[in-house]
Amino acid sequence: MRIGINVKVLVFILLLPICASGQAGEAWSLRRCINHARGHNLQVEYARVLLENTSIEFDRAKAQRLPSLDFSSTQGWGHQKRAEENGRMKSSSAYTGSYSLNGNMTLYQGRKLSTTVRQQELLKDAMAQDVFVAQNDIEIAVTKAYLQILYANETLKTDRQTQESSREQLTRSKALLDAGSISASDFAQMESQYSSDQYRVIQAENDLAFSKLQLKQLLELEPEEKFEVVFPELDESNVLVALPRLEDVYREALRLMPEMKSVQLNIESAILGEKIARGDYLPNVALSASVSTGHDSKGSGSCFSQMDDRLVENVGINITIPIANRKKARLSVSKARLQTEQARIDEQNIRKDLLQTVESLHQDVIAAQSRYSAANQRVKSTYTSYRQVQEEFNAGMKNPVDLLVEKNNYLSALQEQIQAKYQAILAFKLLNFYRNEPIDL
Repeated sequence: MRIGINVKVLVFILLLPICASGQAGEAWSLRRCINHARGHNLQVEYARVLLENTSIEFDRAKAQRLPSLDFSSTQGWGHQKRAEENGRMKSSSAYTGSYSLNGNMTLYQGRKLSTTVRQQELLKDAMAQDVFVAQNDIEIAVTKAYLQILYANETLKTDRQTQESSREQLTRSKALLDAGSISASDFAQMESQYSSDQYRVIQAENDLAFSKLQLKQLLELEPEEKFEVVFPELDESNVLVALPRLEDVYREALRLMPEMKSVQLNIESAILGEKIARGDYLPNVALSASVSTGHDSKGSGSCFSQMDDRLVENVGINITIPIANRKKARLSVSKARLQTEQARIDEQNIRKDLLQTVESLHQDVIAAQSRYSAANQRVKSTYTSYRQVQEEFNAGMKNPVDLLVEKNNYLSALQEQIQAKYQAILAFKLLNFYRNEPIDL
């Protein structure tokens, strides 16, 4: 039985690098890109560090309510000359030691300590929401970059098909030239068009490579890591979708988006800051206690007996009442009120930005869907016209100029269709994102 188990373990160990390499070479879907970026992007990592810092400040604020206890000790050696009765000077030296234990605890500070703890807790919660904001920002950026790759890839496929069609037309034109059906200038126009289509393919390949590079950089991948994406099939059902009401999306965005939660927590924190500032008007009460003792080599008795004889114990309550503090309290309250007002203005700006973003995305979807529907009709009509002229050209009834005009009209309609398609998909996905729906294809 043990031998069988060991064999299974050995097989698992041997297959583990193969499985790992297979997973590493797997194409990246949009969801996988988003999940990776939310966990590894540098901006997200930076936001997490800030969250850790605010957590430390929260712990520091709670610790201020605890008593403090300090121990101090001084060890020294002293030398001096003293006059004896006969008038002669005599050198004298002694070793001394002193010890003290001091404790202090704040009993009342105008409720500043408890309010500060609550304020730091709110700031920590606000920073946690800021981490979500950073993750959402990178998710939106990754989505845009991913769809840009899909757009570039579909454009490349169209351009390659166009290039192949141009090659066939060039071959047909050469046959017509040899037969004397077209002139040399007409053939030169076909050669020029074929060269232009070749250039379009090269440009499309570069656009696709650059789009992949941009997404790879957002994912913080190393240069040597291979990176390929999944190309899902997207059709009309992904474009012509029912739109949610603008008011519903905006209401959900105000309720769910982390930037709104963060700014609302900052307002609460600023209000507590006013209470903390008003605490400067109130007295402070603190409890203090101390124990001290010492010894020296010239003293009578042993070291421990001297320390026992010289033991001093103190306990007391310290009360500090502010009378005139150079307007410190008044200015602190005024500054805290301004910070609260600034936080409220920040909330208004966030609301305004969310409304503008949601309105723009909603209108982008409507416009892109309309353009896509119109482009579909235009693609059908221009393709029909292009095919008809192409047949007439092959029969020698049309010249190359007529063919190229119809071809360019068709390509223009096709490019508009592709562009509107991906603009509609992107805008719709982002619009639903503000309703807290995950982005996926």
